[in-house]
Amino acid sequence: MIEVRNLHKAFGTVKAVDGVSFVARDGEITGLLGPNGAGKTTTLRMLYTLMTPDSGQVLVDGIDAATDPLAVRRELGVLPDARGLYKRLTARENIDYFGRLHGLPEDLLASRRDALIHALEMDDIAGRRTEGFSQGQRVKTAIARALVHDPRNVILDEPTNGLDVMATRALRQFMHKLKSEGRCVLFSSHIMQEVAALCDRIVVIAHGRVVADESPDALRAQTGEHSLEDAFVKIIGTDEGLAA
Repeated sequence: MIEVRNLHKAFGTVKAVDGVSFVARDGEITGLLGPNGAGKTTTLRMLYTLMTPDSGQVLVDGIDAATDPLAVRRELGVLPDARGLYKRLTARENIDYFGRLHGLPEDLLASRRDALIHALEMDDIAGRRTEGFSQGQRVKTAIARALVHDPRNVILDEPTNGLDVMATRALRQFMHKLKSEGRCVLFSSHIMQEVAALCDRIVVIAHGRVVADESPDALRAQTGEHSLEDAFVKIIGTDEGLAA
């Protein structure tokens, strides 16, 4: 479980995150939505300890990210907005490298790597260098790398960005699998169809603050809109599009 308590982050005079609080629970998929400049990516970066909040608290399975960031990283599997693969390594070697960074013994690493390659349908690309991979192949490799240490909490920043229909469908099925295993899944997206299909709960951020934290059905009922996109626009009070 990921708990966010009154997070604040400013860059000079700009308040990027201004008191964000929410809970992403085990066995659920929580969506993080917001318009351009809302503070979503800054919030996610604080959750996976890439940035330090000015104030507030992040707890991952009860561990405080400020006091023990290394322990928090062990509990998290993160697909960041920048995928950052090592292009001269094969997909399998990228996964192995991160597994060794987490200190996994070789037999356990091999077992988890092979299970992820199978689950993500990567058997045909596992032995290829990642240079020249399609966007979908890069995302699959980055997800396998992020999950090789078997974290209970998964953060995915725009996981289907740039994917074709079949790759998007496969990734959605994989996210449902993570949920069925009782993991906490937190992801950001700008695709409303995806949010409606996946999310148990939606946290909407605007101007650095949480303006809604409900189930998709509750958001529609609260706004009186049948469309989740129309509900989102009414909640944030603008016709701006969603963005990363």
